[in-house]
Amino acid sequence: MDALLKQLAEASMAVGEAEDALDEGANTTARDRLDDAAATLADLRERWPELSGPERTLVGKTAAPLRSRLDAAEARLPKLSALSQAPVEADPEDEQEPELDAR
Repeated sequence: MDALLKQLAEASMAVGEAEDALDEGANTTARDRLDDAAATLADLRERWPELSGPERTLVGKTAAPLRSRLDAAEARLPKLSALSQAPVEADPEDEQEPELDAR
């Protein structure tokens, strides 16, 4: 049970750090911390079948609101986009024959 509590605490701290980073405009840090929290919750989800009844109760009651916070923080993240969409420019050197070294 201690390991489950530790994982839930780690995920909660990661979401809290992401929320703080979002408030400061540190979107990359926020995205990294949200990825960490999501990975921890995914691990708990994988372990679900092997958990006992009391462990499931603990994880379920704690993970559900944590997942809601994670989703809300992810919704605050700006969408990733390319910096620019410039057309490809031809390189004139690509069209020339290579010069042979006459030795």
